[in-house]
Amino acid sequence: MADLTTTYLGLKLRNPLVASASPLSQKIESAQQLEQAGVSAIVMYSLFEEQIMRDSLKLHEDLSRGTDQFAEALSYFPEVGHYTLGTDTYITQLENLKKTLKIPVIGSLNGMTTGGWIDYAKKIADAGADALELNIYFLATDPTQSSSELEKNYLTLVQDIRKAVSIPLAVKLSPFFTALPHFAQSLANEGVDGIVLFNRFYQPDFDLEELEVVPNLVLSNSDELRLPLRWIAILYKKIKVDFALTSGVHAAADIIKAMMAGASVTMVASNLLMHGIHQATTLLKETEQWMQEHEYESIEQMKGSMSQQSVANPASFERANYLKVLSSY
Repeated sequence: MADLTTTYLGLKLRNPLVASASPLSQKIESAQQLEQAGVSAIVMYSLFEEQIMRDSLKLHEDLSRGTDQFAEALSYFPEVGHYTLGTDTYITQLENLKKTLKIPVIGSLNGMTTGGWIDYAKKIADAGADALELNIYFLATDPTQSSSELEKNYLTLVQDIRKAVSIPLAVKLSPFFTALPHFAQSLANEGVDGIVLFNRFYQPDFDLEELEVVPNLVLSNSDELRLPLRWIAILYKKIKVDFALTSGVHAAADIIKAMMAGASVTMVASNLLMHGIHQATTLLKETEQWMQEHEYESIEQMKGSMSQQSVANPASFERANYLKVLSSY
């Protein structure tokens, strides 16, 4: 029987399949189903910087309303019990997940700027999260802002959060960096324990009838695996952090490829949302079956075996492969 155990962010996990941030963690029932289906950890749905700031401003507005009136006018205050902040709901849900589940629960913060909202990193840690994933979802659109300025902002944010919590910290990045290895090393220098590759930017669409820009959610497919697969294979052992591969994990082969590239875990959401939570069981069963058929005893044995440092032709991950691919069509 193949050993599927792995270690991610210092957490000993029973297998490399982690449920990434999605609506599936918003309900205790679906989180329990994820655990029963075999996932080794759950990343909670993200708590957004904008959400925290909005809730804080709304509370301030309600508490300030009527303060120029008589002190006896207590009806101006929001009723306790009817006023529940979304941020409070998040912390409560995290506490409930920790009480219910045996597998690790990783909190998720989504933001870009420094400020008071970072205090929620500590609240997430205090609520019992086993680790924290910082999801930096930011699209640079200002032509006056340089890439170095943007990276400096990222690192300042990481520094502030690293100071706030002692639990393991992972950073989820987009692929849009001029020199990704350098920035990954900078994150490692700031004490980041893991890097998640890659965040998916959901592209808006145009409604030609209403002439409006509309949101458009398109779930991932296996073809999207190639981008994070390539970069993890390049960065493995060069940057001393754990890597998580996300985007495009839909088959057992995707999990195996990720491990061979050097990932510690794979994160899945789209597959489970499209086909059901039970797909996790199928993925793990087929992964173990492949390992047995190919005489792999453990995940650790295959980890990094197809990284850039391990393959016979390291240039395959770089520009040298470009001409070969084009001429092969």
